Amino acid sequence: MAATGVAGGAGAGVTAASAQETTTTSSGNTTASENETTTAANGTTSGDASGGGGPTEEVVVGPGGSLVFEPAELTIAPGTTVNFVWESDNHNVVPESQPDGANWEGTEGGESKTYDTGHEYSHTFETTGTYEYFCQPHKTAGMVGTITVQEGGGGGGGGGGEAEADPEHMGVPFQAHFVGLATLLMMAVSLIYTFFLLKYGESPHASGSNR
Repeated sequence: MAATGVAGGAGAGVTAASAQETTTTSSGNTTASENETTTAANGTTSGDASGGGGPTEEVVVGPGGSLVFEPAELTIAPGTTVNFVWESDNHNVVPESQPDGANWEGTEGGESKTYDTGHEYSHTFETTGTYEYFCQPHKTAGMVGTITVQEGGGGGGGGGGEAEADPEHMGVPFQAHFVGLATLLMMAVSLIYTFFLLKYGESPHASGSNR
């Protein structure tokens, strides 16, 4: 009977654990659904490829009302997610060309659908090569962009590896250091030369001929 009681208790424990796992999973699914609904309500759409937790870069669509993508040219590493953020109205992102095997479709609705300020759209670029895109209503005004995906690319917005320090970020262009050093050296040589010329410049022959 004791064995039966133990078995019964263990079975009850397993049943309780299973019920708890089921409840947790169900709650997790509900939470995920709520998050997706909230995201859609805020005017944000995901791209046609999953992010995968890789690096991200941002492209501003129509910054300050201008008809450009900023930056218009972007180089990234494979697996990088590019997030397009709208800062003015009536724009879209339409791929014009892309590498073989890529599946970029641009913003939902194709060339006929535009989006306004506050909208966001993201896509993860996996296939290496050059992607050219444009805004359909403003293509003739030059609103075009290029994304180059290559190994070792990126590094400006959370890419892998630490970027090498640029000497120009020290406040003075790198070449100016050499110019400054050369100038100081020339000034020092000129001062030394002038000093010795004034003190020892008169030769004995010249002095003797004046007597």
